[in-house]
Amino acid sequence: MKPRAQSRISVLRNTVLVLAGCAAAAGCQTQGGSMALDPDTTSYKRMVTQGPARTIVENLYRCPVKVGNHRISAVGQITATDGTVITVPAATAAQKGLGPKSADLYNECAQLTPKSSAEVSTANVPVIEVDADGEVITGFIVADNYYEMYVNGKLVSVDNTPYTPFNSAIVKFKVKRPYTLAFLLVDWDEHLGLGMEQFPLGPKGNPWYPGDGGLIARFSDGTVTDSNWKAQSFYIAPLNDPKEVVETGNLHDTTPLGRVHPVAKKPDCKDKCYAVHYPIPASWQSPRFNDSKWPRAYEYTDTDIGVRNLPAYTRYPELFEGARWIWSLNLVFDNVVIARKTVR
Repeated sequence: MKPRAQSRISVLRNTVLVLAGCAAAAGCQTQGGSMALDPDTTSYKRMVTQGPARTIVENLYRCPVKVGNHRISAVGQITATDGTVITVPAATAAQKGLGPKSADLYNECAQLTPKSSAEVSTANVPVIEVDADGEVITGFIVADNYYEMYVNGKLVSVDNTPYTPFNSAIVKFKVKRPYTLAFLLVDWDEHLGLGMEQFPLGPKGNPWYPGDGGLIARFSDGTVTDSNWKAQSFYIAPLNDPKEVVETGNLHDTTPLGRVHPVAKKPDCKDKCYAVHYPIPASWQSPRFNDSKWPRAYEYTDTDIGVRNLPAYTRYPELFEGARWIWSLNLVFDNVVIARKTVR
């Protein structure tokens, strides 16, 4: 047998064994029947969709009071060209009713809007126990638009406002070092499956506008979001052509499209736009997950994110001191991102 043929058989045999073991342990996440594996086991496959998704959830959250910028957090499903059924913008803990829900730093819908850091109290924020003999760590989080946060694989905080109005959160958890933080991040879209929204709101807004994302967080043990984190993209849209996404190793490169507003290109495909998706690995929340081949997170400025007038963030500069806004390579076109950091 030729060495190359033997190598191919070995790879196939190992893949079958991994799939079998994963299925037996019920530890693999499936996406429309497609098995997702860790990046050190097999390479990601891209899945391509075109056009709008079918709405399956009309709205995940209704603001109990009237506010100026409340958007509907709908959920949809769309079938890729290979037959994979994909949930858009993402399959989330919020949709599944999992918790705990985030405690509010600033939330207009809860009518909790401290004027400054001096008015912020963390006394009533519940402590989520990861390790009984660990230290209690407090974190402050702003995500555009949605986050869910895991510590060593345990779900400790789910954004209670999936889309808007823009809110910020406090989290407390008890853990020993080293520990791994893992965030699922979603830039919600109003045109489900197309990665677009109306901006600005009102009759003169552009209804086919590619939004942008962002995460900033600071923790009491000194951990902050910055380019030392890893960040990978899993849903990229809107695209005039799937070829606009170029895979370079594990980097999903869309640099020619422009990475931030206002230089990012505004595609003219509207409801004919494409999206490129990648299966989310089964154990991405785990400290044992191998993210060594993932790209490092990219840092962005307040101007890039468009938050200079966002009170959920700008009122509390002391709480986010030293932290940087992070996302994957493209702030505009990458709509679902996983960010990870191991704290030693």
